[in-house]
Amino acid sequence: MRSRRGEGLVAGPAAWWIAGSLLIPALAGGAAPGRPSGPSTVVMEPVVAPLVGRHASAQMILTEGRPDGSSRDLTREASWTSLDPTVAAVSPRGLVSPRGNGKATIVARAGSSEVRGVVAVRGMDAPAPVSFRRDVIPAFSQAGCNTGSCHGTPTGKGGFRLSLRGYLPDEDFLTLTREASGRRINATAPDDSLLLRKPLGEIPHEGGLRFDRRSEGFELVRAWIAEGAHDVAASPAPAKLEIVPGPRVLVEPADSQQIAVRLRHDDGSVRDVTTLCYFDSSNAAIAEVNPEGLVRFRARGEVAIIAHYLSLVANVRLTHLVRMPGFAAAPVAEDDVVDHAVFSKLNRMQIPPSPPCTDGEFLRRAYLDVIGVLPTPAELDEFLRDGGDASAGAGSDRDARSLARRERVVDALLRRPEFHDFWALKLADVLRSNGRLIKPKGALAYHRWIRAALERDMPMDEFARALLTTNGSTYAQPAANYYRTCREPEAAVEATAQLFMGVRIGCAKCHNHPFERWTQDDYYGFAAFFSQVGRKKGNQPEEEVIFSTQAGEVRQPRTGRVMKPKALGGPVLDGAGPDRRVRLASWLTGAENPFFARCLVNRVWYHLMGRGIVEPVDDFRDSNPPSNDELLDGLARRFVHDGYSLKRLIRTIVLSRTYALSSGSTPGNADDEVYFSHAATRMLPAEVLLDAISAVTGTATTFEGLPRGSRAAQIPDGKLDNPFLKTFGRPARELTCECERECDPNLSEALQLIGGATVNGKLHDDHGRVAGLAASGLPPEDIARQLYRAALTREPSPGELEAAVRHLRSGADLRPSIEDLGWALINSKEFLFRH
Repeated sequence: MRSRRGEGLVAGPAAWWIAGSLLIPALAGGAAPGRPSGPSTVVMEPVVAPLVGRHASAQMILTEGRPDGSSRDLTREASWTSLDPTVAAVSPRGLVSPRGNGKATIVARAGSSEVRGVVAVRGMDAPAPVSFRRDVIPAFSQAGCNTGSCHGTPTGKGGFRLSLRGYLPDEDFLTLTREASGRRINATAPDDSLLLRKPLGEIPHEGGLRFDRRSEGFELVRAWIAEGAHDVAASPAPAKLEIVPGPRVLVEPADSQQIAVRLRHDDGSVRDVTTLCYFDSSNAAIAEVNPEGLVRFRARGEVAIIAHYLSLVANVRLTHLVRMPGFAAAPVAEDDVVDHAVFSKLNRMQIPPSPPCTDGEFLRRAYLDVIGVLPTPAELDEFLRDGGDASAGAGSDRDARSLARRERVVDALLRRPEFHDFWALKLADVLRSNGRLIKPKGALAYHRWIRAALERDMPMDEFARALLTTNGSTYAQPAANYYRTCREPEAAVEATAQLFMGVRIGCAKCHNHPFERWTQDDYYGFAAFFSQVGRKKGNQPEEEVIFSTQAGEVRQPRTGRVMKPKALGGPVLDGAGPDRRVRLASWLTGAENPFFARCLVNRVWYHLMGRGIVEPVDDFRDSNPPSNDELLDGLARRFVHDGYSLKRLIRTIVLSRTYALSSGSTPGNADDEVYFSHAATRMLPAEVLLDAISAVTGTATTFEGLPRGSRAAQIPDGKLDNPFLKTFGRPARELTCECERECDPNLSEALQLIGGATVNGKLHDDHGRVAGLAASGLPPEDIARQLYRAALTREPSPGELEAAVRHLRSGADLRPSIEDLGWALINSKEFLFRH
């Protein structure tokens, strides 16, 4: 049962723990195979203070601690006994419930170990009415009744509507007790209430079975109805949710963990709410959690287990390790922020890294990732002549000479104009540089401003401040186009949060976020920063002028309250200064904001490595933790230390040992998709692919409004229509999201490559590479080598060369055979994918 007011576990836990718990060592002599030798200890937690009232309960947890720092949960294996069941009862899962005032000793036995605790119960003879807001609503949430797929939708289900996850308790109370003539509840005969019979399955219910008569949620709802279904005042107020135990490492064969959830109130008192929470796992493929808080691992890895109670959220990180026979730890660099974090994590997870990639693979990868073009055969030759060979063995790519050579090529790439074109393309995508939104002239001006900022390596905090605070003509002050794409305060809220904080806050526009800490107050407090942005026509056609009106407020639509400008997850910033956006920009890029540097670092890592440290890349939340906290935080600190320089951040990542790992997996890391044990293989972006095909075929593509010879990566306007680019996922730039760019292969792309006009037209071009090779008089061996080097940045293998020469000699006319070979190379996975 459960306490009415949230009274429960209060002051004095340390004294109780010392006096009432007995720790007995569990000797490891009979340990399971693979368990470390030496003594282990068995402890009971959480620390339990008196249970107050008949509705209180406490989930006990029994843990074996091992010498290597790992743990094994014994809660479900132990035998639980109450030495005074008239005072407290304990279930087989370790859940303690009060029965009468007094003290009872709880005993847990696991093997030869025995642990005792004392529970003090009081308040059983005092009134303890069920709280509609603190007990009934959480019971509905745990049962899933008020989710978006059930009665929590705006229109409800079956004529019955609740607010999503109970964020409008006043309305829910009226719905349950007054709507439909109050027929949903029957206070004189609680068991006849539709509110109970339907979720129990006694009456047909589209939502299926939701309650169990033995569950605490059912007992609370029934008791509330029997008490008259009142909305009684409840205090103290909930303040913080906590999960015990804290972060844990479970080593095979241990594969499960019971958790308990405690609610801390604003007066310092604590209540166990394990039985009223609903739980999520950040990765159900690795671990699942049941409604009782029992986590079971299905594979090795890390997960965040998230507990929800009303609008409060807490999470805990659990790690499951599988000992790999013959695993040898990889060397961990102490002087590299990337490699130290990545290889420390791989060693901890016992995942071996792949071997280093070859020099040719590194060159091709760096060119494609940093400037979006293929290296030419001449650039390949120059790189390979600069020390070393094209096939570096394990360890040799990290010697001083090889590193210096790679530093030289990366530094040269960062200075090239293609770098500014390529990264301007990436920024223009998420900043929505689209002629439909900001007019063609505005899109061109916006793109030029972005590129110029990259060319002078404008610090990214300065870049963000310029976007958020610039006033003036969208032509003369192109950064002002930010507010042309975000025309309403709500649009600016969602774009700013997602772009510069990696937070998707859109759900909180209509209701408190159902899974995270963000509320409607957070949303509209943030919107207040943008409520005084004015717009007027400029002197030129389609020109717009952005300015601060210094007037205008935002009201919270549910409460009608005028919202003060409040940083998302930060303080109210209602101070001096005419333009609120200046205060916002200062906070957003300042040290007190934990999101900005980590968000931008994660975006860059995603573009270079194919997957974010937080994934999706713009979805930072408690229930979606980083795959490597040390890596994300370390890179963020380096980014800030380096003055928010995008170029220096890219250089740090690309010159790491991690970046230069092979894309080929090994038996020990084939299932790793999150810890960067091998390089990601991903299809080239649309613009890069078209430019690469043009480079291999020696042809140019004509784009409307751009000079001949322009590359696809230089297109400034997302509105430009090109069938090839559209097929391969070029975004329309209508969303502030990396997800708008499609990168997964599909049938339309295959048809474009196999028989599309773009590829075939370039291969048949009389002024292209194929025609030139056909007229060159070169032997077939040299023709094949040139095509391989241009397309794949490597020499053909002996087998490939033999097959290519055979085909080139098979026909009377050499040119069609060269076209065939070029077509085969362009359609190969090695060409189409970054690897």
